[in-house]
Amino acid sequence: MNNFKKINIGEILILVSVVVCIFISEYIYLVQNNPMKAIFIGLWPPTILGILNYFNIKRK
Repeated sequence: MNNFKKINIGEILILVSVVVCIFISEYIYLVQNNPMKAIFIGLWPPTILGILNYFNIKRK
């Protein structure tokens, strides 16, 4: 429970944007049948989370 106090509003917004990006990628892959565009968009969430981790480690 104590770990949730360390998450600020900016990190929550980044996590929400990552989840939205994953759903957009799935939509493009399944509905629009465009796998290359879906893969390109699907590669952004791990990159964004990696940058978030880097800044969190730097802050400590």
